[in-house]
Amino acid sequence: MSSLLVLTAACSPASNANTNPSPTGDATEVEGLGEAQDLVGEYPRNETVFTSGQQWGPPSSWNPIPGSGDATGVRGLLYEPLFQFDPKALELTPFLAESGEWTDADTYTLHLRDGVTWTDGEALDADDVVFTVELGKNPEVPWSNLWTWLSAVTKVDATTVTFDFSDPRPQEWENFLYTRVILPQHIMSAWSADELLSNANENPVGSGAFKYKAHGQDRMVWERNDDWWGQDALGLKMPMKYVVDIVNPSNEVALGLLIQGSLDLSNNFLPGIKQLVDSGQVVTYYDKAPYMLSANTAMLVPNATKAPGNDPAFRRALANAIDVDTIVSTAYGDIVKKASPTGLLPAYEKYYDKDVIDDVGFSFDPDEAKAQLAAAGYKDTDGDGFVENLDGSAMDLELIVPAGWTDWMDAAKIIAESAAEAGIKITDATPDSGAVDDARATGSFDLLINNWAQISNTPWSYYNYLFHMPIQEQQLSGNFGRVDSTDAWKLVEELARTQADDPHFQEVMSQLQRASLEQMPMIPLWYNGLWAQSTEKVWTNWPADGGDSTAYPSTWGGYFQMGGLTTLANLKPAK
Repeated sequence: MSSLLVLTAACSPASNANTNPSPTGDATEVEGLGEAQDLVGEYPRNETVFTSGQQWGPPSSWNPIPGSGDATGVRGLLYEPLFQFDPKALELTPFLAESGEWTDADTYTLHLRDGVTWTDGEALDADDVVFTVELGKNPEVPWSNLWTWLSAVTKVDATTVTFDFSDPRPQEWENFLYTRVILPQHIMSAWSADELLSNANENPVGSGAFKYKAHGQDRMVWERNDDWWGQDALGLKMPMKYVVDIVNPSNEVALGLLIQGSLDLSNNFLPGIKQLVDSGQVVTYYDKAPYMLSANTAMLVPNATKAPGNDPAFRRALANAIDVDTIVSTAYGDIVKKASPTGLLPAYEKYYDKDVIDDVGFSFDPDEAKAQLAAAGYKDTDGDGFVENLDGSAMDLELIVPAGWTDWMDAAKIIAESAAEAGIKITDATPDSGAVDDARATGSFDLLINNWAQISNTPWSYYNYLFHMPIQEQQLSGNFGRVDSTDAWKLVEELARTQADDPHFQEVMSQLQRASLEQMPMIPLWYNGLWAQSTEKVWTNWPADGGDSTAYPSTWGGYFQMGGLTTLANLKPAK
């Protein structure tokens, strides 16, 4: 079957009611597809796994400290955490650490595996763990908040470290154990404080299953580390020599490569999933709707440092002005679900407080949005159908999403159209991914969509994402709108120090649900799928419901330690 026929069938509007731009005509007409095909031809196909979905611009940093902006695989393939996290069982498993436990109410003792080395031959030991944790004493480092409740980290011997807490927070601590990677003290201790976030780390030395091989404008190439400690300690053997992550200019290129068998795993949203699965061209975790695991909550982020995003009443009105049902049915063809007003993932449904939702929840209702705007003083003074700011100036909010993210581009248009019904003027825009990253970190935006409210070991991470304090010059992991809420932050910290089986846990959860709905720092939209489409032409045994492997198959940042690495280890060459 020609590429033309395959692509047309995959994106038939009749079979997938979405508004994504669909490739038409010959596949070579898809901009960027030919170049991507040439790239694939440069590597031994039966020794290479080709991935895409995380890297939307040329790799430019191998520095894992910021926790964003680093090349695909830096966190997980190159640098490694102490533990891994199984998002299906909601359990941590030892990784660089051989074990860890609370040895008294205020002390956690960690035992590292013996014999682990960096790729330059230096030992990975307790000095590296102490160094990594103590980097958080720099206020710009994302885990600096750790030192508001950790009093000391001490090397006992080469493989033993103790942590003494002034304010023990077991849930937040467990989250740290698998989300932060251990760094080489013998290299990064030479960096200045200013370099901690800005050093590109162009000659990275890691401890992981893969080593840096090469990169280019269109690729990130990792080569198997044949001396990796995990082969013997964990029994994980990587069957491929190379992992090549392809920089994609669009979802259409990923779709074309996948259908042709040039791409093994796509973590992009792709249109026409049902038809691709039914025709046997791709495999997904589930063989029927919703096809994907739920991974995170997509959120609309208003900028709370300027009008009108600095007004909680406006943010609540905006929440009532967004037609999420149409996004779900039109942009996604019903392969995602509308989020709970709380934004909490279904994994945490047992914590939903129905009374709070009934009292201060929201749903799409343009008339209600208009009423809330009017009550807050927003008026259409010039008769153009849109309200003005409270000072009388024109309101025209720019909503940015990365160019090429076709599902989000469609969602942004629907948000703008539905908000207009309530009299809120929004203009959608699509800068490149790097520009969106910069705007999000520096706070130079009106509205944007973000989905970093990921599945985790605890709902604490969701509220930490919403209300994280202190607000810094660059917001790298949450509270991108810079909502300054000391009271909500105190609740987040209280949740962190409360065991989940303590009845007080639910009390705090209910208070946080109310705070998030009243202050609306971000607006929950839909549950984003863990987009994972694979082909079996070269590699088989991809994770599947009820299959040999049930790991989370993703190359997204932070997901290699939640199943991405296991996915690679479990692959088998196709016969």
